[in-house]
Amino acid sequence: MNEANRPFSTPVDAEGAKANFDVNQHKLHSEGVSGLWRQVSNLLILVGVIALIIILSRLL
Repeated sequence: MNEANRPFSTPVDAEGAKANFDVNQHKLHSEGVSGLWRQVSNLLILVGVIALIIILSRLL
């Protein structure tokens, strides 16, 4: 089948794929793997902010 006849196929950009890989690799090395403790701490922060909003709305 001819590539031009495929409606949703795009040619693979090798340089773009390499650049995307490099960006993701740099992000992984600089930030680390998003683990369970990071997700739990984000959840606790979110619950604390929601609780603060509820407490302030009841006082005012």
